[in-house]
Formats: sequence, C-alpha cells, structure tokens
Amino acid sequence: MATLTLKPKLANLERSIGYQFDDRELLVQALTHRSFGATNNERLEFIGDGLVNAVVAKLLFSAHPELDEGSLSRLRSKLVSRDGLAVIAKRFDLGPLLQLGAGERKSGGRHRDSILADAVEAIAGAILMDTEFGSASAIVSTWFYDDVAGLDTTSTRDAKTRLQEWLQGKGHALPTYSVVSVSGEDHNQEFEVSCHTEVGDLVSFGRASSRKKAEQAAAGDLLERLING
Repeated sequence: MATLTLKPKLANLERSIGYQFDDRELLVQALTHRSFGATNNERLEFIGDGLVNAVVAKLLFSAHPELDEGSLSRLRSKLVSRDGLAVIAKRFDLGPLLQLGAGERKSGGRHRDSILADAVEAIAGAILMDTEFGSASAIVSTWFYDDVAGLDTTSTRDAKTRLQEWLQGKGHALPTYSVVSVSGEDHNQEFEVSCHTEVGDLVSFGRASSRKKAEQAAAGDLLERLING
C-alpha cells in the first residue's frame, strides 16, 4: 500500500509521534486520504477521534481540578478542534507524508487543516489498533502535554462564574439577578435581566433570547465595569 517514496520517511515519523508500529501498514493507511483510494484513513479516524477526546479529557481533568464540566468541555473542544489538531499535524510535519489523490494534491490538500486534523486522529486510531488501550493512551497523551500546559483557562469560564470569583476573591457578596422584562411572541422572546452587586451599588443589564444568556450578558458587562473602574 505504501508508495516507494513514503516508506523511508515512516521511521522519522514514528520517532516524532513516539511510537514504532508492529504493523506499519496501519500508519500508511492513517496517512491515506479517501481521494487516494478505497483503502483510506476514515475508519481509523473514527476510532482515533474517540481516543483523542478521552486522552485530552483526562489530561485536562488532572491538570485543572478547579474547573467545572463546562469549562473543561470548552478547553477540550479547543484542543481537539480542526485548528487544534492541525497544530499537532504540523508539529509532526504530516503534510508531505499524506497520500492524496491528484485533485487534492493540486488544490493544496497537504496544507488543508481539515485533512491534517483527520490524519492526526487516524494515526491515533492506528496506534490503538496496533497496541492496547493503555499504551495508545500514553503515547497520544504526550502529543498534548505542552498544549494543555499552555492553555489560558481564564477565558474558558463564563461571565457569571468569573464575576462570582472576582467578588468572592475580594470578600464581597454574590451578585443578584432579576428579570426586568420579557417581550415578544412565545417562539421569539427577548429577556432583559439585571445584575446587581453591593460594590458601588452597581447594576448592569443584559438582553438575549433566553434568561440564561441575558444573565451572562449582564454579568459580563458588570464585571468589565468593576475591573475597569
């Protein structure tokens, strides 16, 4: 399955990803886009997607015990997104190793983030098929260590959480939220919500299509006013 030009480069890739295959054809398949032929990386991508999500979730869970489920989910989504996985692919220099059909080669498929991201998941799936789950998880974890360590976690917490933490950190009471008005038809309502804090007796307002979103908007505005004076 491997082209003659691809085979000599696989050993270098194995060193980069931190794993040497017993069945190297799995790695070749992981690098093969569907445009190249019927035997391609889509099935490996399917199983690799699950492994990558589980690995990243565990890394984040261990690294950030202070974050709630929503924040952890947002961080994971960032790391396993097309853009996030494309960063991993470029780190491994996968582009030149991809087996693409003529059309994809001509249209710049080697540099397309979606194709690169799929290849990363497919390689993870290939490792899982070549070894047992624990070993595969340990290998894939190493791909994300630096990215997890470099995350800015403050931006993942929603406005209400950040406002609450800011107030509690300075010894103030929690804010209070009240629905000011609800307008529009049942299927197209707009909520106006106020957010009040004892600090300077400040009140901010938020409008949105749901009470929850309106509260977030009001909290964000109030937090900005508190921080910026």
